[in-house]
Amino acid sequence: MTTILEAPAEAPAILPPRRHVGAAVALVAGLIERVEQLPDAALADASRTVEELGRFVDALRVRIAGEVDERSSSSLPPEERLSQKYACPNAAGLLALTTKASRREIQERIRLDRRTRAGTTLTGEPLPAAFPSVAAAFHDGALGVDAALTITDALAKVTDRGVADPADVDAAEASVVALATGDVSAEETPAETHDDVRAVTSLWATALDQDGVDPDAAYAERRRGVTLGRERDGLVPLSGRLMPETAGLLQRLFDAHLASPTRSVSFAPSPEDADHDEPWSDTEHVLDPRTVPQRKHDALMGMLSAEAASRVAPTIGGAAPTLVVTATVNDLDGGVCRADGVDIPMPARVAHRIACTGAVQKVVFDRGGKILQLGVPERLFSAHQRRAIAARDGGCIIPGCQVPASQCEIHHVEEHSRGGATHTSNGVMLCWWHHHRLDDGGWLIQMHDGIPYVAAPHWIDRHRRYRPVRNHAVARVRVPIHPSPL
Repeated sequence: MTTILEAPAEAPAILPPRRHVGAAVALVAGLIERVEQLPDAALADASRTVEELGRFVDALRVRIAGEVDERSSSSLPPEERLSQKYACPNAAGLLALTTKASRREIQERIRLDRRTRAGTTLTGEPLPAAFPSVAAAFHDGALGVDAALTITDALAKVTDRGVADPADVDAAEASVVALATGDVSAEETPAETHDDVRAVTSLWATALDQDGVDPDAAYAERRRGVTLGRERDGLVPLSGRLMPETAGLLQRLFDAHLASPTRSVSFAPSPEDADHDEPWSDTEHVLDPRTVPQRKHDALMGMLSAEAASRVAPTIGGAAPTLVVTATVNDLDGGVCRADGVDIPMPARVAHRIACTGAVQKVVFDRGGKILQLGVPERLFSAHQRRAIAARDGGCIIPGCQVPASQCEIHHVEEHSRGGATHTSNGVMLCWWHHHRLDDGGWLIQMHDGIPYVAAPHWIDRHRRYRPVRNHAVARVRVPIHPSPL
């Protein structure tokens, strides 16, 4: 028996010698070091030509994986199986050792080869591939693995169930391949993106399915759901399966928060210190340290907070859904607090911050369990005040933040616990992220004559100068917000 570390004695003549492959690898490795030196046009061209090379390599990898699978078939006697010769249980096990690829990728290669490999009949007559148009484009380097899998996976759901006319499937396959490779109506048309190919293929599969989409839709509807997992490491895992329309709506909401242009914010000059009050220039970038998943989390928090505070939100016992956060009086200064329904300790400073929002209520106990302090509606900004502050600020007042007013919380600039009043001259709009990180994020806020002033962190402005913030809509119409309470 041959081990995986031993090479076979015979060298196949159809493949180049290993030294040639090594030379090609060395050439590619050398190019990696020179990518940053390429001019823009050359870099764009390289992305196309290297991808073309990669498609040929991928086609060969798929073909090799399929051939290994064919020679390791369970229909063969054990002693004739290729995998058995290398002490592996099956083709996937052998390929996992030789390629270091994941089992998932190996299975995808094998599946794609079965659909793009020509066969023979028992009498030796040639048989076309299951998807001949995909096979031709894939082996010619015109179609990548992702597109080939997308097309064949979607159409195989139709062909495997025999619910479509084979001629119609062939026509659909040829049409999508032409779209994916750019060969449309014999003209040199740019190929569509992979997302476009996926969408068009899905439409074709739906149109070809004579049974309709009801079986799949009913199956999906039964499996839909969202689950909150058990708390671990200070986090609660969220998992689930969304219906397409639900996922689409959520994605659009995320897009609105993450992909829209930054809301226009500038610093208005004041007569006392014109130099210190210069508007932010284009070179003064306010960097967002959050990753995209973190920004999605914070956007979701803003959406949930807005929904919980909405008048049209469902009620619990006649009251709006309110998160209750509890803490002992000794814990308020540097200790911990807890939220109902989630058994995870949080920093007590969270209890101070959330008391500004209408969807969260703070309760403070003594050691014996007696209620010492209860967050009451009087410390919350009214709907009229919120509308006025939203009109003045336009959204989160931190420069560069694009979260709109509808997703913001109102922050007491002078803390309510220290005598800060609940009126428009003491409230500003902050998104959940900046409200949550105000104590350690470096931003400072003051109010002067009902106008918010913001000082940037030292890494943005080493002088820590306070400059007034106004959104451009207010600056254009010159509508002041007076300091008297509403």
